[in-house]
Amino acid sequence: MSSHPYEVLTPAVVLDALDTVGLRGDGRLMALSSYENRVYQAYLEEPVEGHAAVVAKFYRPGRWSEAQILEEHAFAAELAAGEVPAVAPLVLGGRTLHEHAGFAFSVSPRRGGRAPELDDTEVLEWIGRFLARIHMVGARRPFETRPALDLRSFGAEPREWLLAHQMIPLDVQALWDRRCGEALRMIEDTALGERADSGIAMIRLHGDCHPGNILWTPGEGPHFVDLDDARTGPAVQDMWMLLSGERAQRQRQLGPLVDGYEMLREFDRAELALIEPLRTLRLIHYSAWLARRWDDPIFPINFPWFGSSDYWQGQVQMLEEQIEAMAEPPLVV
Repeated sequence: MSSHPYEVLTPAVVLDALDTVGLRGDGRLMALSSYENRVYQAYLEEPVEGHAAVVAKFYRPGRWSEAQILEEHAFAAELAAGEVPAVAPLVLGGRTLHEHAGFAFSVSPRRGGRAPELDDTEVLEWIGRFLARIHMVGARRPFETRPALDLRSFGAEPREWLLAHQMIPLDVQALWDRRCGEALRMIEDTALGERADSGIAMIRLHGDCHPGNILWTPGEGPHFVDLDDARTGPAVQDMWMLLSGERAQRQRQLGPLVDGYEMLREFDRAELALIEPLRTLRLIHYSAWLARRWDDPIFPINFPWFGSSDYWQGQVQMLEEQIEAMAEPPLVV
């Protein structure tokens, strides 16, 4: 008996799934980097809509409902219709979401590219312009079924889950819980907290806009991929993960990113105060995400360091650093 659903997702099952939607693979499959879902590049015997290869994504069972996945697909289609370079699923047999062997899956065109050079002012401005175009579409209407990025879902609930399931070693648990509580209390009165009334707009977002989800092609610019984490939240969520390094470096990167953004859409400077709270919530959520996925064999293989006392002591240190960062004045542009 298989211990995890993905253990039955063999190459033969992937090729059979493609057959069900009229795509005949030539046998060449390549697993692409993805932990949450299983994603494969498949070469076809006959090109479809000019594509000799496609990307098949098999959604993690139980994570999103059918309605939530279809809402992601509808958002991607809106972006594509608005000539935003986001990769949308192909419509095959009148549908974008399909089922085979107990898996929901979609098929998208393959896009090439490399990671963007985020120290290049022109690249940052270009990305900023396209983020503005994503958000112009995202602001048109709300998500109806996909959740929001907020204190409860990304901070309080993951903390409660980790403690209830005794995932933190006892020698670190009390200190981690104390620092986590301090950090979450600092976020309570921001736009991410339940009691806050900040006036900051919450719109449909890419949601996970890190450099690995941007494919850069010289002459064409960025293509945004993987809307699997699309949620409602503040626009700055799609910006802060593109900033790296010390404060001075992040400040230099932020300027051209916002300059490009504001060529098309106004950016609310009040959102800059959310960068460190959002980073803190991602830190807490990430630990719970790893713990919740530990029955998936790919996680112990790729994250062997997770769960040790050293790991959690490192998390305590990062929470302490985030508490200090949230107390500092935000970046400015």
